[in-house]
Amino acid sequence: MHATSQLALGAAAVGLAGTWAWRQRLALRPVHRASAIALALFLAAHLLGHLAGLAGAAAHQSVLEALRLIYRQPLVEGVLLGCLLFQMGSGLTLLWRGRGRRRGGVAWMQAISGGYLALFLLIHVTAVLAGRFQGVDTNLQFAAAGMHTPPWQWFFGPYYFFAVFALGTHVGCALYWNLPEPLRARALVGAMLAGWLLAVCLVVLLAGGFHVLEIPARYLAPPAGLAGRG
Repeated sequence: MHATSQLALGAAAVGLAGTWAWRQRLALRPVHRASAIALALFLAAHLLGHLAGLAGAAAHQSVLEALRLIYRQPLVEGVLLGCLLFQMGSGLTLLWRGRGRRRGGVAWMQAISGGYLALFLLIHVTAVLAGRFQGVDTNLQFAAAGMHTPPWQWFFGPYYFFAVFALGTHVGCALYWNLPEPLRARALVGAMLAGWLLAVCLVVLLAGGFHVLEIPARYLAPPAGLAGRG
């Protein structure tokens, strides 16, 4: 089967599963949670793969190539893409449904972090797919290009920082609602601190604070200034 067909098949399978869940009137929140658990494995590997750049660009590239043997299988990639689209759509739906009924700081942190993640993923996935369509390797240099193209670093620094911090916060909020009382606050604070630390490391890494990054000229062209992590 052609790679594009496999990707489309994977995305269609997720779409059909989502349609079935809707027609069965399944509660959206549990399905959203189940999709999040599946995506968490990919996002953890994806983020840690980028943080392998702390050992240098070559180390990052080696880890990235190993991970791509799994998640760039067209069928796997199609399922991941479908899950991402479902996660964004279901998350925004839950965000809208909760308007006017949201009470407490944790509920608002969950809503704000989820809304930001949806916006980030929309920009990020679009940028990565556009880069790949143009034949660009969406590696560490691709991710860092905006940080080395003045004045775009003032956009991309907060853009990356808040994405990772929002991920930690959102995971922490989910743990808060699903753990017993003695563990709730600790899990939330721990997840937020981990998100903050990873966010700082990623931004400093992309800015060249740990190692000098040689950014190819083709990544520094104006269109590359809107690129996201690959």
